[in-house]
Amino acid sequence: MSIAAPTARAHSRAERAELGQAFAALRGRLALVALLLALAGLAWWSTADRMAGMDAGPGTDLGTLGWFLGVWVVMMAAMMFPALAPTVALYAQMTRRRGPARPLLFAGSYLLVWGAAGLLAYGVFKLGRSALGSDLAWGAGGRWLAGGVLAFAAVYELTPLKDACLAKCRSPLGFLLGNRRDGPRGAIEMGAKHAGWCLGCCWALMAGLFALGVMSLTWMALVAALIVFEKTLPWRRTVTWGTAALLAVLAVAVVAVPRDVPGLVVPGESHAMGAMHSMGGAMHSMGTAHSTGAMH
Repeated sequence: MSIAAPTARAHSRAERAELGQAFAALRGRLALVALLLALAGLAWWSTADRMAGMDAGPGTDLGTLGWFLGVWVVMMAAMMFPALAPTVALYAQMTRRRGPARPLLFAGSYLLVWGAAGLLAYGVFKLGRSALGSDLAWGAGGRWLAGGVLAFAAVYELTPLKDACLAKCRSPLGFLLGNRRDGPRGAIEMGAKHAGWCLGCCWALMAGLFALGVMSLTWMALVAALIVFEKTLPWRRTVTWGTAALLAVLAVAVVAVPRDVPGLVVPGESHAMGAMHSMGGAMHSMGTAHSTGAMH
């Protein structure tokens, strides 16, 4: 028998034990967890309100930088806070004599890192559209790019880098003990570092979200669910391989039969054109409100 097999089983048992401790911390910090989930729920409501009718499918325009960053940060709170809650609860348990502010600083710095990731994604999107222009139209290379991004995300699920980052996300106690820092600054540093591991784990899934339609609540909910499953369910290998398989199927379907993909808005069709007009209207309303405020 290979030595690697017992080692892998032991590692899996240790990881499940850590997840158990994190969920036990949830019961001990119900008020904090309720606050995080309430913020996530509010973020979902706000996202649904702000993005209503704006899903134009793959390549949906991101609007102005300020508007996109505002929506993106709220999206990240909606998508990531449910998966983050066990780690924050465990951190709060470790600092229970020092008040509730530090767990919130931890969560805030975590969200700030994801905001920076959104800024980078916006820059890459705009640069690609400026450089390639009509080559990215759906009838040209657009569907192939969307399918390629999804295929890459599927492959990334099975890489050692993804595995290493996911291990940090699924072992909150080990992360917290290994990176413990005191004081408010320590909370900010630890939250940012944890977000870095989370970013390494989930960035390809977020790229897949852009490939399917970043303004779609349907795809947003699917990606959020996959993130929660990967980070919290005990069947790590099954969930990871299942996620990879789902992304691979979507990659093929988006290229071969995009109109048959449930929830996918095909660019250039009537619903997508309506979404583009909704986006333009939202941008115009923001500009009008800003001008009116400046006049006053």
